[in-house]
Amino acid sequence: MNSLKIYNTLSKAKEEFIPLNKNLIGMYVCGPTVYDDPHIGNARPLIIFDLVYRILIKKFGKNKVNYVRNITDIDDKIIQRANELKINIGELTKSITDIFLADCKYLNCLNPNHQPKATDHITAMIQMIENLLTKKFAYIKDGNVYFNVNKFKDYGKLSNKNPQELISGSRVEISELKNNPLDFVLWKPSKDKEPSWQSPWGNGRPGWHIECSAMSEKFLGKEFDLHCGGLDLIFPHHENEIAQSICANDSSIFAKYWMHNGYVTVDGKKMSKSDG
Repeated sequence: MNSLKIYNTLSKAKEEFIPLNKNLIGMYVCGPTVYDDPHIGNARPLIIFDLVYRILIKKFGKNKVNYVRNITDIDDKIIQRANELKINIGELTKSITDIFLADCKYLNCLNPNHQPKATDHITAMIQMIENLLTKKFAYIKDGNVYFNVNKFKDYGKLSNKNPQELISGSRVEISELKNNPLDFVLWKPSKDKEPSWQSPWGNGRPGWHIECSAMSEKFLGKEFDLHCGGLDLIFPHHENEIAQSICANDSSIFAKYWMHNGYVTVDGKKMSKSDG
């Protein structure tokens, strides 16, 4: 096979894919947040990144590609949906995960090497947060732990936007507890009857972004080759992953290449669950 070139969101250019270690290529794909039935639009990243995985194993060999795709099974959306349906959160996430895996099989997608669930890796998340606090990249406010984006000079590089553009144009969670509107939560206190884990900062649960950083490090190491996901994950999710992972690990990179798929659209707009 000839040289492999991909468009790297980080560099905003088409680049030749040169792995960090040609004997073990690391690929991480942000999987589903299992709170509601998947729709047609959710099938797009499955098919696209399954194709990428097939290309990589064709070029480098099946035993030389470590493909990880996570399952987010703790999140605000999951808690809200379980409350709406008046069912247990575990019951909801298992049901939606089963549907997702059945869809993968129906679409003839290859299985990843690892498919970790967020709730199985809370300890690793707590350890990463403790590391960020020790290194002064994070701070505590009323039981919440926030990442301080001012401590990371390359914040905004992936999305190619300055801080003001990021604040005004994207999904930034508003809180008076933050030192900076762009600071993001690493750990939050749990409300009554919400899932909760013990931590040095009190009972609570992890923020969304720390989940993927902790799981990718466990299965791929502190630096790996390819990180994939939808365009809507560039900011804030992937931008925040880069910041916290590089700062926690004192590394020069997190993922070398970033690949993002476009949306399935309806009347020119991203397909929603009501459309699909």
